[in-house]
Amino acid sequence: MFESNEVRADTSTKSVLDTLDSVKELPLPADFLWGAATAAYQVEGGAKQDGKGPSIWDEFSHREPSVTSGEDGDIACDHYNRLAEDIALLSSYGVDVYRFSICWSRLIPLGGRHDPINEKGIAFYNALIDGLIAHGIKPAVTLYHWDLPLELHKRYGGPLNTTEFQADFEHYARLCFSRFGDRVKQWITFNEPYIVALFGYHSGILAPGHSTKTGHDSTTEPWRVGHSLILAHAAAVETYAADFLPSQKGSISIVLNSDFYEPYDATSESDQEAAQRRLEFYVGWFGDPIYLGGDYPESMRKQLGSRLPQFTEAEQELLKNSAPHNTFYGMNHYTSQFAKARSTPPSDDDHTGNVEESTTNSEGVEIGPLSGVSWLRVTHKQFRKLLNWAWDRYKRPIYITENGCPCPGENSMSLEQAVDDQFRVRYFGLYIDAISQAINEDGVKVAGYYAWSLMDNFEWAAGYSIRFGITHVNFTTGTRTPKRSAKYLKETFQKRRTAVSNGEAVNGKL
Repeated sequence: MFESNEVRADTSTKSVLDTLDSVKELPLPADFLWGAATAAYQVEGGAKQDGKGPSIWDEFSHREPSVTSGEDGDIACDHYNRLAEDIALLSSYGVDVYRFSICWSRLIPLGGRHDPINEKGIAFYNALIDGLIAHGIKPAVTLYHWDLPLELHKRYGGPLNTTEFQADFEHYARLCFSRFGDRVKQWITFNEPYIVALFGYHSGILAPGHSTKTGHDSTTEPWRVGHSLILAHAAAVETYAADFLPSQKGSISIVLNSDFYEPYDATSESDQEAAQRRLEFYVGWFGDPIYLGGDYPESMRKQLGSRLPQFTEAEQELLKNSAPHNTFYGMNHYTSQFAKARSTPPSDDDHTGNVEESTTNSEGVEIGPLSGVSWLRVTHKQFRKLLNWAWDRYKRPIYITENGCPCPGENSMSLEQAVDDQFRVRYFGLYIDAISQAINEDGVKVAGYYAWSLMDNFEWAAGYSIRFGITHVNFTTGTRTPKRSAKYLKETFQKRRTAVSNGEAVNGKL
């Protein structure tokens, strides 16, 4: 999750809920997995403990003047020191899976393939993995959730240097496979490469903060970074498939985030094309080379020309060989928008496919009710369409690796009000209904749902001003308090899956 400021609600909870559809509690397959997700920098803390090296987020969040509301992840949720408590919390929620990320610089403080390994960092993640398994929880591990070792950024620009970055990431991935792969059966290489490339190297609102305003080239850097992430992913997948898959028998893939796009004017052919083109620039940018083992979408080649890197013959071969081993599609999704074709030529730094985005269409209809942040509206119907779009294009079983929302006004609420998060409960219920519809009515293969997030945490550039957790966190004391949504998720997955396994109908449907 990323960006934007909290929206202050001036209406009652009931009136806000009245704007949302009703939940149908539709059924899910008996083997459907559910869990909760976090990211290392957002929850761990322990910024300088036990030999951890700094990441680009450690540097970015301490810049002066502040770019993160004067807040940082030095302590965050103090997950590093409250491991047993948080595993017990997960167990009490009845999750099947916990998706977390490994901090690269906690394992290799300087990050490089010739740099020393920090065994205390290895020990922390071993304790986490073993603790989860002891409680019957499957670990799903993300190797990279935005926290590049700072030293690699200083040495060669991180993913701006494809050759060096690919080699160092493959080495880091190999270390993780060898130390943890006997127990980890679901691996994710990169979380949201789209955000890494554009928010880190175009707008500069996330680490490392590159933009034209900071003297960098936003017309080329995002595409070079994206290229590096794709090839580093492919190298890690090839390594896993060749050297670890036969004995460990796990799965590996990447997580791509995306809004869904509806045409601004449903009767306009140009807006219909714009909606498709926007998805290609958003998802196809990474999905086509990775899952299809080919090139970037033609719409990107046509608009970007020489600014979009070419794959060499060796790189094309790597993509083709690794494509079959991308065994699932990881989808992070929160909201949707309308897409309107621009009538003027694209700017040199355009990354949208020359598309104007809007939350209202040509008739003035909003795409969905507003949540607790300005960029996130409740758009469960479009979520179902995105599931279909991804399945039709890539034909990989889908795991929803992030989905959630903040409640309107949540950060200004009392503890009693905040834990009674009925807006979030309704949001979850509607999006899980959409998954059921996609599976049972559309034939889409969706295998799991990991709610974002296990707990309120450091929300990147927004600091602690936005709360996505199903657990309330007091950032002064560290106290965790379960919210209504945690209970709802536990009960709804038990109900929906039990009904199917028993052959019973839920609300008249099977």
